Amino acid sequence: MQRGKIFCGQLFLLSTLLLNVPGLIWAGDPGLGKEILSLAPLIQEALQNNPELVAEQAQVEGMQERVPQRKSLDDPELTIRLWNTPDSLNVTRSDRAIFGLVQQFPYPGTLSQQEHIAEKVVEQAKQHLAGKKREIIAAVKTGYYELFYAHQALEIHHEEAKRLKQFFKAATAKFRVGKGTQVDVLKAQVEQSKWFQHLPILEQQQETARAFLNTILNREVHAPLGVPEEPQGKSKVLSLVHLQEQALQQRPEVREAALAVEQFDSTIKLAKLQAYPHLRVEVQRWLNRNADDGFGGVVSINLPFAFWTKPKYEAGVREAMAHRKVAQFKKRTLENQTRFLVQDLVAQFEAKRKILDLYKTTVLPQAKLTLKAAMAGYRTDRTDFFDLISADRALLTYQLEFVRTLVDWKQLLAKLERVVGTEL
Repeated sequence: MQRGKIFCGQLFLLSTLLLNVPGLIWAGDPGLGKEILSLAPLIQEALQNNPELVAEQAQVEGMQERVPQRKSLDDPELTIRLWNTPDSLNVTRSDRAIFGLVQQFPYPGTLSQQEHIAEKVVEQAKQHLAGKKREIIAAVKTGYYELFYAHQALEIHHEEAKRLKQFFKAATAKFRVGKGTQVDVLKAQVEQSKWFQHLPILEQQQETARAFLNTILNREVHAPLGVPEEPQGKSKVLSLVHLQEQALQQRPEVREAALAVEQFDSTIKLAKLQAYPHLRVEVQRWLNRNADDGFGGVVSINLPFAFWTKPKYEAGVREAMAHRKVAQFKKRTLENQTRFLVQDLVAQFEAKRKILDLYKTTVLPQAKLTLKAAMAGYRTDRTDFFDLISADRALLTYQLEFVRTLVDWKQLLAKLERVVGTEL
């Protein structure tokens, strides 16, 4: 009996020492002393520095230079013809030298159609850039909220560690006066050990979220970041029909697909214009050795309607029409996908909104009251230690679920903004 008391005394002494070791479960608040990290400056930084966006912008600038190329005439040609040159190849003794300047003029409307097609290609590139911007903004928001969750989870971890320390002290105090059992003390220690195992996982999640956000910002992966602000915003109810219409009008990908259809409409017109004659004009200067000098000229046109060449132009029109058909069905498919995505995201968003309201108004307040009652009951011997631990586990679970739901809710809103093509 005496040996058992000595063993228990040693156990209490060891536990007390462990409880006061700095840096253990109840280490300081992970966000203490760090700067507040705001979302808006991060979005602006990503839009300026993200490598994908920089590359897309450069591509748009390059495509814009195609427009003046496509609306310009082909290069003129300079021709030199020498007639009756002697066997000595002395060109200065040729009987006649003809210098010509040749310019080809396509059928009227051809150049304007080429210019129109190039402009549509540029507009598609701009819409692709706009879509990439919306994608980067959504990625920044997703990473920001994920980092917020990691910080909040660590804070909840430290709050839980403090509660477990109080439970251990309460169980120890009751055991010392003969009102508690050694089992309660050991259970408190086990709970502390189990929760301490979560700390490396939470720290790893925080590092991963920080690295993800730094990558989007084009920073060093391990660059320090502050503590994200708690997401703000009212629990709004979204109109599905309005958002679907808005997405079909403003989503960059849908606009890009519509521009592709317009591009191939012009391509069909251009293919038809290729079947009309093109004019070739040559102005000549004649230098004659034994006669007067003079001017001349040649005007020629091609014959695209010849029966042996006409099929290739007809095939070109059919090819352009096939491309337009493909573009039309791609646009239709994208519109259907957009409607589905909006409907799916709105449904998820509304579900998360209702769950958040339930957590705020019912679940968390009741869980806190339950834990408070369990703690008071344990101290007055009306409840056992198992009830106290159960109430604590429930509160811990609900706190983490609430933060996770809040983060999921904001991330769903970011995805919805990505699909709709504007801030909501």
